[in-house]
Amino acid sequence: MLISSLLQVSDALCRINRQALLRVPQFSVKPGEHWCLFGRNGAGKSVLAALLAGKRVESGSYVAYRDGFEPARDILLVSFEEQQRLWQRDNRLDMSEYSDRAQDSGTLVRELLHSGLEADAEAPPETEMIIEQLALQPLLEKGIRFLSSGQIRRALIARALVAAVGKPNKLVVLDDPLESIDKDSRQRISGCIDTLRSSGFSSLLLCRRQQDILPGTTHIGLMIDLELRIQGTARDVLKDAVFQAHVNKVPRLPELLPGVNLKDASADASEEVLIELEQVQANYGEQLVLEAVSWRMTSANHTLIEGPNGCGKSTLLSLINGENHMAYGQHVRLFGKQRGSGESVWEVKARFGVVSNELHNKYVKGWKVLDVVVSGFYDSVGLYDDSGATEWAAARAWLACVELAEAEASYYHELSFGQQRLVLLARAMVKNPLLLVLDEPCVGLDDYHRKMILGILDLVASQTRTRLIYVSHVSEEWPACINQRLEFVPASATTHTLVQRAC
Repeated sequence: MLISSLLQVSDALCRINRQALLRVPQFSVKPGEHWCLFGRNGAGKSVLAALLAGKRVESGSYVAYRDGFEPARDILLVSFEEQQRLWQRDNRLDMSEYSDRAQDSGTLVRELLHSGLEADAEAPPETEMIIEQLALQPLLEKGIRFLSSGQIRRALIARALVAAVGKPNKLVVLDDPLESIDKDSRQRISGCIDTLRSSGFSSLLLCRRQQDILPGTTHIGLMIDLELRIQGTARDVLKDAVFQAHVNKVPRLPELLPGVNLKDASADASEEVLIELEQVQANYGEQLVLEAVSWRMTSANHTLIEGPNGCGKSTLLSLINGENHMAYGQHVRLFGKQRGSGESVWEVKARFGVVSNELHNKYVKGWKVLDVVVSGFYDSVGLYDDSGATEWAAARAWLACVELAEAEASYYHELSFGQQRLVLLARAMVKNPLLLVLDEPCVGLDDYHRKMILGILDLVASQTRTRLIYVSHVSEEWPACINQRLEFVPASATTHTLVQRAC
């Protein structure tokens, strides 16, 4: 059958698990169209994208492609899962221990940019413009596993655009490309894609926040509860009453968090120093990353840390939570004790709850959702220790708190990225940590669940003794309880340091 669309779906049914079924009556992408599949976490956007890309067993039954269109060759994917795949591949092939310099750069950004081109194809003339507009020139000779999440996202977008520009048979699939991206990079990405959209390729944006719908979007499909509910031109869908009700829904927060005794939470009003850093620096090999960093946080503080992608925010967090050996021999004091004065890494970790991209990357297939939450009691990736009824009850209570009670028996890897993020928050809070470190906790969350997680964090601040360290790229997107604001600023051409800002 000859079709004019690049691809089209008819009466598709996709089994996600024993309870969930994706339904797509009709959907198609025509050459030159720029679609946005919009929906909350778990709405089915990624499943539909996988169906279109020929990566589902049902693809052969429900998806038809235009003659000459090959999904494996002509669909160019940018997603967090693709980032994970590339990172994991480079880590598997790491040859550092056999290198004279004990460092294997792995896949360089320069090599990644050309890896999407077809065999023997030359890079288009627009390549240099893409590199410049996405600020990739300083990164070209770096290995991708040494990049921040935001930096590798820009590199993946560049790879897709280099392969697609000027080619009407290409479909670029962008899974929330502005997620976990600082303000400057968001503007660069949005502008670069908008500039090149008229060159002929088509695109499919997966999006969960109205503010992240890219300029130049021609059509929108709204997905609700694993069903493509409405679709049409962007102008018509944005005005639709169903769409407006969907994006404006507000979550109901619990009155009291699980396991909270308000009398105990407010019993000790004394102020103690939790973190103290003086003139701390960090380097990777010969490259200095942090320079002259000083910071004092007390039990009266809930701290916000801001800064661009790659400035060293994650490095700073690793210095205080026991992950980074560079804390030893420097003025790094936690809870009144000098790092390296006899405490074990596990004693440090016992006082921390963590939600981060690094932790997110460590959970692979095989773990049930409830096991992931209970593992928070043991600071392990997965559950290896015997746990009791108290631990299971606390885990279930926190899953209910983030509206995931029905998912406890599901596999963690079967949840959407945003739902996995909520599971990690529950995992961090089950042990009532003294410090809760939140490295971009709203990454991957739709507006509804962002409001939920920020509201829950304000309850944590008001109802428990847990103090927050909150890292964010997004302006004005942090809990109302924040009363200490720090920002990374350049100390030199390659290093950053911390300065305090008014809240």
